[in-house]
Amino acid sequence: MISVVIPAYNEENAIEKTIKEIQKVMKKNKIDKGSEIIIVNDGSTDNTKSVAEKCGAVVINNPTNMGYGFSLKRGINKAKNEMIVITDADLTYPFESVPKMLEKKKEGFDLVVGARTGKYYKQSFFKSFLRRLMKHLVQFVSGKKIKDINSGLRVFDKSLVTKYFPRLCDTFSFTTSQTLAYLMNNHFVCYVDIPYNKRVGKSKIKLFRDSLKSIRYILEACVYYNPLKIFTLLSIILIILSIIGFIFSHFVHINAGYILGIGGLLLSIIVFSIGLLAVILKQIMDKND
Repeated sequence: MISVVIPAYNEENAIEKTIKEIQKVMKKNKIDKGSEIIIVNDGSTDNTKSVAEKCGAVVINNPTNMGYGFSLKRGINKAKNEMIVITDADLTYPFESVPKMLEKKKEGFDLVVGARTGKYYKQSFFKSFLRRLMKHLVQFVSGKKIKDINSGLRVFDKSLVTKYFPRLCDTFSFTTSQTLAYLMNNHFVCYVDIPYNKRVGKSKIKLFRDSLKSIRYILEACVYYNPLKIFTLLSIILIILSIIGFIFSHFVHINAGYILGIGGLLLSIIVFSIGLLAVILKQIMDKND
């Protein structure tokens, strides 16, 4: 038995096909009995709510638009089953891949992610660049290889994910924050390749704004989960800049480079010391939790 949670904002053109596809796959794989489809209508101004209700889904209504992550949290909290599947309402994710993901989940993985492939996933150069940047940041923070940091097709347990709700984003960064939380706490994460389809309707993501929010969260998560790593990186950057200042002053005979270099070295020691204090503070907070 599974609970499928889908946040939806103005998706009246795709929500019916999405629900019917899920119902078809669940029936075909004999996982429909006791399962449920939860649509979290996130303040839609169209007929998303009424269409979803007519299709037999459980509808949770947000009176105003609260965000992707907020809607997922609300839907997961209302779910009656332990096994949670999240997907989107725009037909981009193939639900026929879910049975395979459920089989992987049975192998002992805490989180199974549908790793997107295909031409519709690559899209523009700018979007690909931002996606790679965030991917490398998350890999640096977690120290682990990641195929897809923010895919919206996932399988996981309700009891585990709710423990991390206070640290998971209410916006489009929910999936990124979940990936980080699981990896940084040594949970088992598996990736299953899936084809990514062309979306129905207009994307609600503000690419530049939402990417900046995701990068900000990744840095915040690094400070929270592994503070020494980010402070060590800052210290190394300061040391490199100091060395460049020394070399510059040596060749052009300007004392300012030596002064800045010494200042950079002292600052790197201070930054590293702050990192050590952050580690001690985190250990104290973990004990209190």
